[in-house]
Amino acid sequence: MTDQNNNKELEALMAETLGVRVGPHKSWDPVNQPMIRHWAQAMGDQNPMYTDPEYAANSSEGSTIAPPTMLQAWTMRGVTGQHAPGTRERTAEQPYVLDILDEYGFVGVVAVNCDQEYFRTLKPGDDISHYMEIESISEKKDTALGTGYFVTELWTFVDQNEEKVGEMRFRLLKFIPPKSDNKPQSSGSSKPKKAVRPRPGINRDNRFFWEGLKEGKLLIQRCKSCETLRHPPSPMCPSCRSLERDAVEASGNGVIHSFVNLHHPALPAFDEPNPIALVELEEGTRLVAGLVGIEPEDVKIGMAVKAEITQCDEELTLALFRPVEA
Repeated sequence: MTDQNNNKELEALMAETLGVRVGPHKSWDPVNQPMIRHWAQAMGDQNPMYTDPEYAANSSEGSTIAPPTMLQAWTMRGVTGQHAPGTRERTAEQPYVLDILDEYGFVGVVAVNCDQEYFRTLKPGDDISHYMEIESISEKKDTALGTGYFVTELWTFVDQNEEKVGEMRFRLLKFIPPKSDNKPQSSGSSKPKKAVRPRPGINRDNRFFWEGLKEGKLLIQRCKSCETLRHPPSPMCPSCRSLERDAVEASGNGVIHSFVNLHHPALPAFDEPNPIALVELEEGTRLVAGLVGIEPEDVKIGMAVKAEITQCDEELTLALFRPVEA
C-alpha cells in the first residue's frame, strides 16, 4: 500500500471518531472541603472563598467554593487508573483516535495547550461528571518534533442534574518520532549538533520576564497596589484585582517543592530522562524550571537549589536550577 493510500485510510478512520460522545466519566467523590484545602495549599492560593467557611458564608455565594481550575481534578481516575463506579466505559464501537494514530506509527505525543471555560462555581456537595468527544483533527503537519496531527478533545463537565458547569479543550500533537541517526561521524566532526529548545510564548504580560533573563536577572511580577508577588505573570492581581504591576529581582534561592523525571516522549533538545522541578523561591512564588548538575534519581523534594541564568543559544536564555551543596 502506498503512503498516499495509507494516509487516506488513516484519515478516514480518524474522521469516524469526530463528534462521538463518550461517558459519563464519574467522580469518585463529590466536591469536598478537604480536597479544596489540599489544592489551595499546593497552589499557594490563600483566597478565603476556598478555605474559610465563615468568610464565605457572608459572601454572595453563601458557602465555600472550589477553585475553578480544579474542574478536571474531580473526575480524574487517580494513580490506579480505575474509573469511578457508574462510569460508562468506551465501547468497541467508539474507537479512540489516539489509539488509531498509534497503530499507524504516530506514537509520539506532546500536550500543546489546554483551555477551560467555567459556567458556574462548584460548591461542596456537587457531584461532577464529564463527557468527552473529539472536536477536531488537523491536516497532517510537519513540526519540529516530527510529522503528525493536532487532536482537540472537548470535555464537557456536568453536575448531578446534568447541567453543564464547564468545558475543557485539550489539544495535543501525535507525531512520528524522528529516527535516530546512527551514521558514523566524519573524522573532522565532534559531537552531533543538539536540537534547539522550543521557543517560549512571549506576550505583553510576560515579556519583562524573558527580557530580564537576557540581562541576567530573575524577575517576579509584583502588584503595585498590594505588593503581592505572582508567577506566572498575569494581567490582573488575584488578591486585589489591580491592573498595575511592576517587577522585583529574585535572589534565585529556593527549594524543590515538587518534581518529575520526564521519560516519554523523548524530545531531541533534552536529555532523557529530563528532570523538571517546581521550585519555591525564598520570596514565596513558585516556577517550573529545568535542573542541572544532578542525576535524575538524586532529586528530592525539599532540596535547596540556586538559579543559574543560562544562555541556551543565541535567542533563548533560561533560569535553570542547580542543587546547593550543604
